[in-house]
Amino acid sequence: SKVADMADPAKKRRLKRRIGIVGYGHLGAYLVQEILKRDDVELAFVWNRSVEKVQGQVAEKFILSDLDKFAERNPDLIVEVAHPSITEDYGEAFLDVADYMVGSPTALANQKVETKLREKASMCGHALYVPAGAFWGAQDIKKMADRGSLKGLKVTMRKHPTSFKLNSPLKEKNDNIGDDAVVLYDGPVRDLCPLAPNNVNTMAAAAVAAHNLGFDMVRGCLVSDPSLTDFHIVEVEVTGPGDVSRGQAFTVKTVRTNPAQVGAVTGTATYASFLSSMLGARGNDGGVHLC
Repeated sequence: SKVADMADPAKKRRLKRRIGIVGYGHLGAYLVQEILKRDDVELAFVWNRSVEKVQGQVAEKFILSDLDKFAERNPDLIVEVAHPSITEDYGEAFLDVADYMVGSPTALANQKVETKLREKASMCGHALYVPAGAFWGAQDIKKMADRGSLKGLKVTMRKHPTSFKLNSPLKEKNDNIGDDAVVLYDGPVRDLCPLAPNNVNTMAAAAVAAHNLGFDMVRGCLVSDPSLTDFHIVEVEVTGPGDVSRGQAFTVKTVRTNPAQVGAVTGTATYASFLSSMLGARGNDGGVHLC
């Protein structure tokens, strides 16, 4: 009966989670191939701004040419790996239909976007997921934020100059680097996100985890280092309770060395990490969660 169907929607009964992928760059293509290989999930759709890039790569039945028609494909989870503007334009609509994983969480640095999506996720029965990506210790930091014991957080990314995709004025600063490492930026993550939207997803995830500090009080630092030809380095510095000035505060510092080719925006280890996040983005009936 219709009533029974409404009380027990088909998607709750489905064993295989249907995933829609928005964006078919390197990461999107990787996720699509992984979904097609697996038995526990299935591809609901793949959309890309230029549909020609997907044609011939993915079976026609999976290709969604008009993103406005995403709901017709009955997704359980929609994963954005395209551009931060997708979250701004479609985030609320996605959450009305399915869980939503924001692959470009720099979109949330826009206070209006973050507020409206947090509100939507708190009342629509679907969850908003933010992948931790290269951000080490996300769950522990979120627990400290929940308790209010997180007092400071700084994330430093060191990469080869060609691995940064930057907007002005950081672009010019990076283009003129000689042989020595240069600090391109050191300040609030909120102001950094629009200057380097493709490179600071890790920092945006940090600002979501450290919700008691948020985008204004979590610090981001970008270092352009010509000597880093084989690695991206991500440092996370946490400050907890205690007296910082007397050196008696709780502190944790992690240094993550991620193999990456020169010119690569995304480190190799991040692909597998993102897949794990996507498969783990489930089991919550609303709210904002790191995965």
